[in-house]
Amino acid sequence: MFKRFPRPVTAFLAASSPLGLILGGLAFAASLTPSLIPRDAVLQGVLCGLAFATGYAIGLGFRGIWRFLGLPLPSGRVASIPLLVAGVASALTVIWALSRASAWQNSIRDVMAMDPVESARPLTILMIAIPVAMLLILLGRLFRILLGFLSRQLGRFLPHRISIIAGLFVVSWLFWAIGDGILLTRILQAMDQTYRRLDALIATDSLPPADPLKSGSAASLASWESLGRMGRDAVTMGPDPAAIAAASQRPAMTPLRVYVGLNSAQSIPERAEMALAELKRIGAFKRKALVIATPTGTGWIDPAGLAPAEFLFDGDIASVSVQYSYLPSWLSLLVAPEYGAETAREVFTEVYSFWRELPRATRPKLYLFGLSLGSLNSDLSVEMFDVVGDPFDAAVWVGPPFASRTWPRVTRERVAGTPSWLPEFGNGSVVRFGSQNGFAPSSGPGWGPMRLVYLQYAS
Repeated sequence: MFKRFPRPVTAFLAASSPLGLILGGLAFAASLTPSLIPRDAVLQGVLCGLAFATGYAIGLGFRGIWRFLGLPLPSGRVASIPLLVAGVASALTVIWALSRASAWQNSIRDVMAMDPVESARPLTILMIAIPVAMLLILLGRLFRILLGFLSRQLGRFLPHRISIIAGLFVVSWLFWAIGDGILLTRILQAMDQTYRRLDALIATDSLPPADPLKSGSAASLASWESLGRMGRDAVTMGPDPAAIAAASQRPAMTPLRVYVGLNSAQSIPERAEMALAELKRIGAFKRKALVIATPTGTGWIDPAGLAPAEFLFDGDIASVSVQYSYLPSWLSLLVAPEYGAETAREVFTEVYSFWRELPRATRPKLYLFGLSLGSLNSDLSVEMFDVVGDPFDAAVWVGPPFASRTWPRVTRERVAGTPSWLPEFGNGSVVRFGSQNGFAPSSGPGWGPMRLVYLQYAS
């Protein structure tokens, strides 16, 4: 049946796996089903390509094990029939999944009050998924060619099955060394340089603040250039007293925001010391409240995280943030996961050690804040046994990642019968959960001296 095609195509089809095609189609469809958060078309296309290639590889793996055991496989015209049936079944599965893709994606976006996806989205996904899957399948084919060549060479000196196993180890190591040691390193270096330049980019109309109480001003210990792109935004985008007074109908002050960039000092301890020195310089410890806001991977501080507190305290509040990376959170977590936690821990230790020595009657309330990777690192910054004698007032951790320290345990040990997306923990005096629809009810004795609040989407 394959003789009508050119020889490369014939060889490719003959070596294809019916089971791989079926598993690839099922994996493709599974990757389109609703997830926890919305995905854009490009990311979804890449995931679909990866899913199909992974399913196909699993099918090929079963075929390889079958042949390794010496079990018979269909050949000739008989072999083309299951391949044709599997190809049609896989194609129909992909088409059906793509026809449902927009509805599945919109079911997530509706929950999050987002606009529905564009009508051309399934076609965009397919056009991205095909080259991704083909590239990975061709890499797998190259793997098999090298394995066959090496096994034949080793077969001159070793028994057949041992030569296959030895060849598998050698070729796997070769692909791992090239992928991890060369390609991944080069890709990460290129991304690092790109995000470094973005972080250093200063708009032509972006000038250092004239207010000496702002980070990056002429009086600041951290230069305007060293704050980074996200730091400059954080310093300049806070609400002013007029906006706060208009909302509260009370006199308001200018909120204080301290930001220390990755390039503001050479080491983590030096950046933490600079943050504390900046807080002292501008009189932050004389305000009613002080927030240690741990940024995300890029150094971003969510305006919706700080601004509400600044309104609630009529501007009589200060916050401090120290950048630990300029990479996106997922990449920062992949490349140097310990760096963010180490920075957050050093900053908390510096600020807390000074704060606890102040008179309790006059010192500000001390709060922690973090979103996503920021919440993970903020959680890791505190050793609860070290602060239980003189606890900080509260922490607000938004969207904690799965790798968080406290969140998984609290969710796992929740009150029986309460849902995982809005759990109740203990008597509610220390930990409470909230979603976009409000907080879980608490029948306990009320808040204790330290409050831990988690905010997470119920979807």
